Amino acid sequence: MEYPTIDEIAERIRALREMCGFTEEEMAEASEVDLEEYRAYERGERDFSFMFLYRCAERFGVDLMELMTGKNPHLTDFAVVREGSGLPMKSHEGFDFYHLASKFKDKIAQPFLVNAEYHEEEQDKEIPLGTHEGQEFDFILSGNLRFSQEGRLVDLGPGDSIYYDSGKKHGMIATSKEGCVFLAIVMKRDIQK
Repeated sequence: MEYPTIDEIAERIRALREMCGFTEEEMAEASEVDLEEYRAYERGERDFSFMFLYRCAERFGVDLMELMTGKNPHLTDFAVVREGSGLPMKSHEGFDFYHLASKFKDKIAQPFLVNAEYHEEEQDKEIPLGTHEGQEFDFILSGNLRFSQEGRLVDLGPGDSIYYDSGKKHGMIATSKEGCVFLAIVMKRDIQK
């Protein structure tokens, strides 16, 4: 499956912002980026991070997949994703996400297969941190991952998992030279809506 193009996603963001009556300033605040960065995203001049798209979709009140693909998920009983066919998404440098439920309607969780690349230069630096509302569960399939949350570090290997409040600043890097593959499930806090 092909990545949606940056221009296509940027156009959907601009159109949704205008349809919802939000200003660029309101969307910059909602997506937790500065105004110039938001404008660069909306013009298609910058590749999107997962968290930016997630926050925009939440603010617009649309499914993340509708924002990504322009199509509203429609399956309600079950959705099968065969090996290697999840909807590809870039998160940030070195992280590739594959959405494993892109066609399922009214999801209460966003499941991803994540490939994290190993970067030697990251190993002795502070891990960049970010937040998103809700909770997250990560299960390591192969390789090793270092997780950081508000000053605490945890090293994880195959078969290990971590469940956490993703509203607290957190981040992660692959620490094994072959990278790390893990299952990430992002959950909204208000799943009873």
